[in-house]
Amino acid sequence: MRVLAFLDGTTADPEAPLLRVDDLGLLRGDGVFETILVVDGKPRELGPHLDRLDRSAAMLELPEPDRAGWERAVDAVINNWTGGRDMALKLVLTRGNEFGDGTPTAFAMGLPIADKVLKQRAEGIAAVTLERGFEPGLAQRAPWLLLGAKSLSYAVNMAAVRYAAREGADDVIFTAADGSVLEGPTSTLVLVRDRTLVTPPSNIGILPGTTQAALFRAAERAGWSVKVEPIAAAELPDAEALFLVSSVRCVTRIHTLDGKQLNDSSALLRELTALYESEY
Repeated sequence: MRVLAFLDGTTADPEAPLLRVDDLGLLRGDGVFETILVVDGKPRELGPHLDRLDRSAAMLELPEPDRAGWERAVDAVINNWTGGRDMALKLVLTRGNEFGDGTPTAFAMGLPIADKVLKQRAEGIAAVTLERGFEPGLAQRAPWLLLGAKSLSYAVNMAAVRYAAREGADDVIFTAADGSVLEGPTSTLVLVRDRTLVTPPSNIGILPGTTQAALFRAAERAGWSVKVEPIAAAELPDAEALFLVSSVRCVTRIHTLDGKQLNDSSALLRELTALYESEY
């Protein structure tokens, strides 16, 4: 089950050809995207996702996204969805065709949640730490590297996940050259210590997490403390709990890190999942 829609609110057959072979999103990864969780027809954090799409597009010097158009596309996908109660809604914006008239390519597509993701939500994951190859502060010194933009250039991220699989793990926590923690290839890290949720700051060149922000709002209302501050990779093995959070994976616990089994965080997972769901 898939639904494809455009910014004018029309839909199309997702099996039919859409991209030209000279689309710069295909040839060079020159574009941006967002993935939104939709539950029972309601998109979660739509505003923050569209805000982040705007920021990413500005970093790539793409034309300013048509917010009303994206909202029409989102509505068209949701209104034509006949799959399960959960859906992954992907928004894609590329620079368009290399030999075209400069018009960007833009579409929204609804997709079912993969069984693998549902299993990981329930059972947790094993992760490995891998160096990402840059140091904090590089994002400010070298904006052309697009650190912190949600661009289509995900080859490195996917290579890291494949490497993790060869090592017997499910996912990755990236670290910086100074040994501090960054993020996962498709997620944000949340560490628990002393009834406090901690996540690394986005100004070090990582993507601000929409799901992490929603979880932190709910946790604060419930009396938790929340902090956005640097985390040393050396802290991870002894943390009370570690979670990777994202729109589609929601809150997923890490039960094993670099081959070492971590504290049982099942109870915390249930509590944090309930807090996150209370936002909706």
